[in-house]
Amino acid sequence: MVDFAPGRCRRAAAVLAASLCLSACAVGPNFVPPEDPPVGRYTKEPLQNPSAADKIRTRQGGSADQSFVSGADIPGQWWTLFHSKALNRLVEQALANNPTLEAAQASLRVAQQNVLAQKGTLYPSLTATPQIQGAQAPGLDLQSPLNNQNQYLYSLSTPQAVVSYNPDVFGGNRRQIESLEATTENQRFQLEAAYLSLTANVVAAAIQEASLRAQIDATRKVIQAQTEVLQLYNKQLSLGQIAGADVVQQQAALALSQQLLPPLEKALAQQRNLLTALAGRLPSDEVSETFDLAALRLPTRLPVSLPSRLVQQRPDVKAAEALVQQASATVGVAVANRLPQFSLTATGGSSATRIAQVTSPGAAFFTIIGQATAPIFDAGTLFRRQRAAEESLTVAQAQYKATVITAFQNVADALRALQADAKAVAAADAAVSATNQSLGLIRKQYTAGAITSSQVLIAQQGYLSALVTSAAARATQYADTAALFVALGGGWWNRADVAPPPPEKDPLKFL
Repeated sequence: MVDFAPGRCRRAAAVLAASLCLSACAVGPNFVPPEDPPVGRYTKEPLQNPSAADKIRTRQGGSADQSFVSGADIPGQWWTLFHSKALNRLVEQALANNPTLEAAQASLRVAQQNVLAQKGTLYPSLTATPQIQGAQAPGLDLQSPLNNQNQYLYSLSTPQAVVSYNPDVFGGNRRQIESLEATTENQRFQLEAAYLSLTANVVAAAIQEASLRAQIDATRKVIQAQTEVLQLYNKQLSLGQIAGADVVQQQAALALSQQLLPPLEKALAQQRNLLTALAGRLPSDEVSETFDLAALRLPTRLPVSLPSRLVQQRPDVKAAEALVQQASATVGVAVANRLPQFSLTATGGSSATRIAQVTSPGAAFFTIIGQATAPIFDAGTLFRRQRAAEESLTVAQAQYKATVITAFQNVADALRALQADAKAVAAADAAVSATNQSLGLIRKQYTAGAITSSQVLIAQQGYLSALVTSAAARATQYADTAALFVALGGGWWNRADVAPPPPEKDPLKFL
């Protein structure tokens, strides 16, 4: 005789479920991380340190003062290498208040919760379904369930619980969990990318502000010099020493220089708005920090990670790798959907016409149902979905390769830019010094009557151009230095300022 006692049935169901889990396998491809590119350097020839042409050196942060340190690590707070307290404060404000970073953090938490939710499908679910039913028994020859056969109205109390379980025999649920975990990994590196992008934008905006201030200062100096020359010309005109055409020519030169100032001031105002927005503020609450090139110190020793480490450091490469794993797991899900699906359902409880009788042994009942479903004909729908998933995996793999190529290109571009910047800064600084000396000599010659006013104007324009070019060249060198740190990954792996997730608030989260 077979014993259908509830206790033994529950134990049998548990043993069956455990055996199914242990024998289960996850169909589909197993993800293998891509191999690192087999290269030993970023440029065609061995990397050379930035050096100035003709051994020209600058007075401030340029030329051969920079050097590449191969294999050195990047600090988590790389912007501190510029030694600007104002820049450090502004970056801290941006990290604390920027809503884009807050949104990226929330997106990561969404992905983490989705993983935990999907993991719940690996376990049985328990549902309580108590029921109280009022009924009327039929008449004629049918009997009432009550002792009094003349009483046809009765209540039936049925407290019961249903345990349902879908054994993950072919690993479809586990592949789905793997896919969601890969999505979480992608969101994690999307957060790191948002962190890096935010800090890079703040540094770039600060450097651009410093460049604009230098250009405005240079333009104002030239305007002041041209104003002084115009005053001198007016005095000489009143004495009959020069013609009126010389005065008009100088007025035109002054007006052209004055035209350069409003666009620069406009750009500076907009740059201030950008810095304020990056700090998470409205334009009316402008940040107090200001920047100029003299307050920024150019990093002299630039860490350059080994090429074999780049793919592990770049957030965009790691995010693309996670998408490959996600696509790989999706193939497994598609394969599992074409195979039989199993389910177990157990129901236990009691049923009695009186509440006091529901605990009696005679009122108890227990059922267990096993079910299997398998697709037989679906016009190729599931097969085509599997093929689509496989092609999506090919897409993700190709996009990963493209991301890696772009990463190496970014580093190579930054290295080449810094090599060119050294020469540009040194040459621009030498041009400022030479044109300034030339302008001084030409002014003396003009005062002595040895040359014409047109030669003075040409010298002034040369000096103006040299000042603006020098400021732009120095700012470009600062910006390209920051770009190198960003291209190498920004040192996120050395950060210790990641905000912890908010505490769980639901006391019934496991129910």
